[in-house]
Amino acid sequence: MRWSVMVALKTLVFSILVPGTVAGVIPWLLLQGAAGPVLLLPSIWMVGFLPLLLGVGLYLWCAGAFTFIGKGTPAPIDAPVVLVKEGPYQWVRNPMYIAVLSVIIGEAILFRSFLLAGYALLVAVVVHMFVVFVEEPSLRSQFGESYETYLRTVPRWLPRPPLTPHG
Repeated sequence: MRWSVMVALKTLVFSILVPGTVAGVIPWLLLQGAAGPVLLLPSIWMVGFLPLLLGVGLYLWCAGAFTFIGKGTPAPIDAPVVLVKEGPYQWVRNPMYIAVLSVIIGEAILFRSFLLAGYALLVAVVVHMFVVFVEEPSLRSQFGESYETYLRTVPRWLPRPPLTPHG
């Protein structure tokens, strides 16, 4: 029990520092003096609020999977020791990044900010390059054939039902 509390605390700290900065602090700084007013029409407001809320929920689900299934944190220096293929990871390989991008896109819509939309695009490109050139080679090395099978059966970015069970 002590171990899982420690890992959960480290996950919380990482989540505040990294995704909290990427999807919270930087957008806030970019919006200073540049954002339109928050949209008050309920239907339009929901268009922005929905991806933001879904992104936060998905991030929490992913972080929980890393903590309790993977026995690690989202931080690369304390990464999971077990390959996480359950929860949202059974449908798409990178749901945590999708969650953070969803929050930024929701903010861009909510605040009617082309600047934030451009920032979301920049984050998407940087994350894609990181995944392809750093993260995937590292996971191949760490998890071997198990990860190769996962690569063949679960898409990188566009979710779909799993082709085979990941037992």
